[in-house]
Amino acid sequence: MPLFVVSLTLPESFDAAVMAVIPRHRAFISKLLAEHVIESYAISADRSRGWVTMSGTDEAAVRAVVAQFPLYRFLREVDVDELFIYDSAAYRFPSISLN
Repeated sequence: MPLFVVSLTLPESFDAAVMAVIPRHRAFISKLLAEHVIESYAISADRSRGWVTMSGTDEAAVRAVVAQFPLYRFLREVDVDELFIYDSAAYRFPSISLN
């Protein structure tokens, strides 16, 4: 199944409405990680941007999942790009120890 990277532009401020949704959002993201729909999830240190690597049949399917994110209504921008190459240390075999 193809992999996509989703670039998110988060709200400028995290008011009470946004903060109230974060626990539900994190639980949903954790569920998708456990199901291997999401491969990785990252938020910038300044909390202005986020990146999600996820699998899907096509861009429309990925956008449909992102639209289910509890924080979706607060996102200012969502960009979806299909990946040609995705390499990660997590996908590598562990180093062999001869001990």
